[in-house]
Amino acid sequence: MAEQTLEQAVMRKQPAGSATMPFGMFERMLAMRYLRARRKEGFISVIAGFSFLGIVLGVATLIIVMAVMNGFRTELLSKILGMNGHLVLQPIDRVLDDYDDLAKRISGIDGIVLAMPYVDGQALASTHTQNSGVIVRGLSEASLKGLKSVSGNIRQGTIDGFDTAEGLVIGSRLAQMLGLSLGDKLTLVSPRGTVTPFGTTPRVKSYPVTAIFEIGMSEYDLAFIFMPMGEAQLYFNQEGLASGIEIFVEDPDRIDSYRIAVSAAVDRQIYLSDWRQRNRSFFSALQVERNVMFLILTLIVLVAALNIVSGLIMLVKDKGRDIAVLRTMGATRGAIMRVFFMTGASIGTLGTLAGLLLGVTVCLNIESIRQFIGHLTGTELFASEFYYLSQLPAEMALMDVVAVVGMTLGLSFLATLYPAWRAAKLDPVEALRYE
Repeated sequence: MAEQTLEQAVMRKQPAGSATMPFGMFERMLAMRYLRARRKEGFISVIAGFSFLGIVLGVATLIIVMAVMNGFRTELLSKILGMNGHLVLQPIDRVLDDYDDLAKRISGIDGIVLAMPYVDGQALASTHTQNSGVIVRGLSEASLKGLKSVSGNIRQGTIDGFDTAEGLVIGSRLAQMLGLSLGDKLTLVSPRGTVTPFGTTPRVKSYPVTAIFEIGMSEYDLAFIFMPMGEAQLYFNQEGLASGIEIFVEDPDRIDSYRIAVSAAVDRQIYLSDWRQRNRSFFSALQVERNVMFLILTLIVLVAALNIVSGLIMLVKDKGRDIAVLRTMGATRGAIMRVFFMTGASIGTLGTLAGLLLGVTVCLNIESIRQFIGHLTGTELFASEFYYLSQLPAEMALMDVVAVVGMTLGLSFLATLYPAWRAAKLDPVEALRYE
C-alpha cells in the first residue's frame, strides 16, 4: 500500500476552511509528523539528530563543569578556612604578651567560634633518609581540639594530653614521605637558634610523633606540624609570647562586622587580616576560570542551535508543496509558523531534558566514574599533589542549573523563529507553480 501523503491525512482530520486552535492537536500532529523521518528525508533527520546530540552534550557538559567548579571552590574554601582563621590578629605597637587576656575578650564576642593564640615558624623536618621544609605551629591542647579540621581527622594516635606529651602532630603525607609512624622521632632544625659570641647557631631537637592527621588537602597534609604551645615558645625563642591570634567566626561572609567588633574589644594597636585578603588572588582566579569555562562551553549549545536552524530551513524547502496545500485548505500563516516552531523547539526541549538528566547523573556519581576510568586506563586522573584535593568534588547549585536550562531553551526557541517565519511567508501560488 502506498505511503499516505500529508495532504490526504490532513483532509481527513481537518475540514477545509476551518480554523485551527493555536498549539492544538492538529498543529502538534503536524509538528510531530515532521520530526519522524521518512526515507527521502534522511539527510534532514541526520541534521536533527546531530542537533539533538549537540544540545544533550552541551547541557550535560555545562552542568558537570559548573558543578565541579562549585565543588572545587567549596572544598578549597572549607579546607583553607578550616586550617587558617577567618581573621588573624597580629600586634603592631608591642609584642603579644597578653594573648590569653585578648583571646578571652575576643571569645566573648557574639558570633566568634574560636580565638586561639599561636606561635609559628619555619623549620626543616629531618629523618635519617629524607628532609622536608615544614611550618611548625604551636597551639594549646584546647585550641587544637577546637580546630575541627585537624582534631576531627586524626588517623593515628591521639591529641589527648597534647600539652604535656612534648610530641608532634604531623600530616599523613609528611609521615609517608619521611617514612614515619607513631612513636618515631622527627628532628626539627630551625635557623632561629641560640645566639652565641660566634653568631646564631641553628636549633636542632628531636620529638616523638604522637598523632597523624589527614585533612585531604595535600598542601596541608605535607607541610604542617603542630607542637604544644609552651614547647613552640621555647623552640622559637618566644617565651611568654605569641605570634598572633587566629579567630574563627560563624558566618565568614559577615567578616567586616566581626572585624569592627574585634577591634573594639581589643583596644590596642593591632593588624587584622581576613580570609578574603589572604586568598583574594586564588579565589578570583577560580571565579574567572569558572566564567570563562561557562562561555566556552556555551558555544557547544550555540552550534547545536545553529544546526536546528539549518535543519529547519532544509525541511521548509522540502515541505514547500505541503505548506502550499495547507494554506489552500485554510491554514493561517500563524498556524504554519507554530507548526515549524514546535518542530524545532521539540528538538531543543527534548535535548535539554536529556542533557539535564545526563549531567545530574554524572555529577551524583562523578567520584565513582573517576575511579572507574582511572582503573580502566591505569592512570590517576585527579592527582592530589597537583589539585590540592584527594577527591573530585561536584556541587550542583540550583541557580546554575536553572541558568543552563533557561539559556539552552532560549537559544533553541530563538533558532526556530527564522525558519518558521520563512515557512509562514511561503506563497502557495509560487510553491505549486511547477507541481
